[in-house]
Amino acid sequence: MNMDADHQVESWESRFAHLLPLFGHRNWIVVADAAYPAQSNPAIETVFTGCEHTQVLGKVLDAIRASNHIRPTVYLDSELKLVTEADAPGVTALRKYIADALAGKDVCEMEHERIIAKLDEAGRLFRVLILKSTLAIPYTSVFLELDCGYWNEEAEKRLRSRIQGKETVAAL
Repeated sequence: MNMDADHQVESWESRFAHLLPLFGHRNWIVVADAAYPAQSNPAIETVFTGCEHTQVLGKVLDAIRASNHIRPTVYLDSELKLVTEADAPGVTALRKYIADALAGKDVCEMEHERIIAKLDEAGRLFRVLILKSTLAIPYTSVFLELDCGYWNEEAEKRLRSRIQGKETVAAL
């Protein structure tokens, strides 16, 4: 998004609402904490929301849930479970909020640098939207790798099997 002083800045909700129907399998949406850096790859768009992390995450998850064309695989930094209240006041309540918000979703925990590598790799071919919140607690970014909402891995395996001639489709 162009943030020149001469141009009016689009709200994050408006930008997100514009991009969500365009996004699909292999796109990413990240709800990031305040220290998340703007990346130089033009396919990775960073938008400062000016909002609380839980507010942004809630709106993003609600919008994805209401979209039949996508579903997320969620990545969380494995470091988050080791961050203490003494070092980051509020982290315990935030961990609980995130766990509750993501209940029932595919969630993968891995080291932050491994998630960033996956994100960078995806950004070579696909667009990524990073929505920065005002949160000042480390390792709290929620990474959503989008997948097709109306097709699943089992259906894809059956299709690939048919393509290889191992299975046939019943006549319609």
